[in-house]
Amino acid sequence: MAIASTSDVIILTLGVVLAAAYLFRDQLFAQNKPKAVPVSVSKASNGSGNPRDFVAKMKEGKKRIVIFYGSQTGTAEEYAIRLAKEAKQKFGLASLVCDPEEYDFENLDQVPEDCCVFFVMATYGEGEPTDNAVTLCQNLSDDSFEFSNGEHKLPGLKYVIFGLGNKTYEHYNLISRNVDSDLQKMGAIRIGERGEGDDDKSMEEDYLEWKDGMWEEFARVMGVEEGQGGDSPDFVVTEVSDHPQEKVYLGELSARALTRSKGIHDAKNPYPAPITVARELFAEGSDRNCIHVELNTENSGITYQHGDHVGVWPSNAEVEVERLLCALGLHDKKDAVINIESLDPALAKVPFPVPTTYVTVLRHYIDISAVAGRQILGVLSKFAPTPEAEALLKNLNTNKEEYNNIVTNGCLKLGEVLQLAAGNDLQGAPTPENTTAWKIPFDIIVSSIPRLQPRYYSISSSPKLYPHSIHITCVVLKYESVHNHKVPTRWVYGVGSNFLLNLKFAASGQDAPLIDSKEEPAKIFYPKYAIEGPRGAYKQETIYKVPIHVRRSTFRLPTNPKSPVIMIGPGTGVAPFRGFVQERVAMARRTIEKNGPEGLADWGSIRLYYGCRTSKDDFLYKDEWPEYAKELHGKFTLRCAFSREIFKPDGSKIYVQDLLWEDRETVADAILNGKGYVYICGDARNMSKAVEETLCKVLGEAKGGSAEVEGAAEVKLLKERSRFLTDVWS
Repeated sequence: MAIASTSDVIILTLGVVLAAAYLFRDQLFAQNKPKAVPVSVSKASNGSGNPRDFVAKMKEGKKRIVIFYGSQTGTAEEYAIRLAKEAKQKFGLASLVCDPEEYDFENLDQVPEDCCVFFVMATYGEGEPTDNAVTLCQNLSDDSFEFSNGEHKLPGLKYVIFGLGNKTYEHYNLISRNVDSDLQKMGAIRIGERGEGDDDKSMEEDYLEWKDGMWEEFARVMGVEEGQGGDSPDFVVTEVSDHPQEKVYLGELSARALTRSKGIHDAKNPYPAPITVARELFAEGSDRNCIHVELNTENSGITYQHGDHVGVWPSNAEVEVERLLCALGLHDKKDAVINIESLDPALAKVPFPVPTTYVTVLRHYIDISAVAGRQILGVLSKFAPTPEAEALLKNLNTNKEEYNNIVTNGCLKLGEVLQLAAGNDLQGAPTPENTTAWKIPFDIIVSSIPRLQPRYYSISSSPKLYPHSIHITCVVLKYESVHNHKVPTRWVYGVGSNFLLNLKFAASGQDAPLIDSKEEPAKIFYPKYAIEGPRGAYKQETIYKVPIHVRRSTFRLPTNPKSPVIMIGPGTGVAPFRGFVQERVAMARRTIEKNGPEGLADWGSIRLYYGCRTSKDDFLYKDEWPEYAKELHGKFTLRCAFSREIFKPDGSKIYVQDLLWEDRETVADAILNGKGYVYICGDARNMSKAVEETLCKVLGEAKGGSAEVEGAAEVKLLKERSRFLTDVWS
């Protein structure tokens, strides 16, 4: 071993001293400097200093109300903005409307005493908060989360709460109820009753019934008087004569789409996906349509997983665009370029890209195809062309029963209500000659009608088999309205599905057939849509394109193929399960290639319970299932309930839940002993509930107890362990 010299030791010691001096330089050389006092960002920064400090923004903008919205599809945000507008109109109070994802909540306890916090909270999925409200809900419910007072308390905080939910789902309005409970536990004071909107019936009516009482109590608690506000517009609409045409939005959904530049494709920049396959799934001659569409996503950067949703961005039917152009007196200048500016960007953002044109707004950007809301009719009555028209709108606005009979049951859109009030004929094609023009300012239309939203469909393919193709299985919505004393029975068409049907006809080179009416066969035309898109962007020679984006889902197969899988999906509820089965087929191909068919020996069973009317007319993907079964070597079982073909001994119909009960021993064994997973997709109102009740019976019997106790406990446990998943709609 070498012995270090004296000089080596000195050099080494000097190096250690210098290193220590460097590491502790702040302490050694800063004795004379004043010590910095740590400052909480949320407490010390003003609105411009810390963009996440909503209290500072309230004080800076002299706003006495802050409104937080938990929104997944935009509906809760719309109601939040409506509340802000009403507060301004009634009391002259300014509001700060906030996406909770963009703010911190440590200083929620610092909201001034003369201010109020509104929470507009949607419940999403299985009783979960919307994506943008996850942190807010966690902060409110977590006892360890401290506000600036050093405690998990909000003494004296005044708040209002309105929840958005759907009673067909098990956890109806759970998030708003939880937020309400959490706030009260912390000493906050609720103003008025908790509002709960039910999207299964009428969110709008629930809101209208709740808000009047809430505002009355709000005025009392906050010490304000109604009548202090004004009827000021949210936007200024200006016609522009010299704007370059190439910079005018004609239906493009993003700046990148307008300039045709590359970028990430998502909800803010949908991808125009070429249609490679579009075919009818129902039997020829059926009075219903169900279409299968395949969209090419190659080189788009779009990826997906089985169980995800695809958002399709439709346009409004051309007949409704023409109808409202005529009713607003804009038909002759529909292509005039307009710019729209918000008078209060914090309260009302321009909801679509500008500059644009009148016809583009009505065709692509706002939802003129929805049933006209009761509240807007009161606003529009002051612009009526005749006293009779004014009286009718006022009556519809104030008389809930009359509104339900005529507008709701008649499925009347805004343009149709204006025609009806003016005494025009709703049956013929609308023209400036047969439609009375109303002098309604366009800013009111923009303010009152929500943005046209994408329609979501469960993806019916697997990326393992189709890495660059997204498949859609869509039943076309078409039904007859309820007859009333003002409007006869008419056909009503869903926007998204009929938009896709139009594309299917065009992509296949077909003409849309005529529809039978009660009076005469083959008399009614399917609605037409501007499927070629803005500036022809959605058509390339004979190929049509659909603007889409992908929305992620947690509706997934277990990663381990040894786990049994039970899928219940009647009708188009089978869509994601086609993707599930394809996912397993792809895995089976790889396993067999490596280990032979015996590699599947320990795989769990895959059971699909499917239902439709008959085996001949509407059996979706009838020819595919046997092929999948062959590739899965006995691991896949398909059970079909044909409700109008095979009946019970008493003559009643057989549904998927009846097949589950028939197979109860196998089903119980797969779930209880095989640790299996259960998936339901389809109708939430009836089917999903009936299936869950049957599963409670199956598991209750298997556990030697009842459906109400042991069965319900097992289903609850499955949900808690994410082994019972649903993708349902009402």
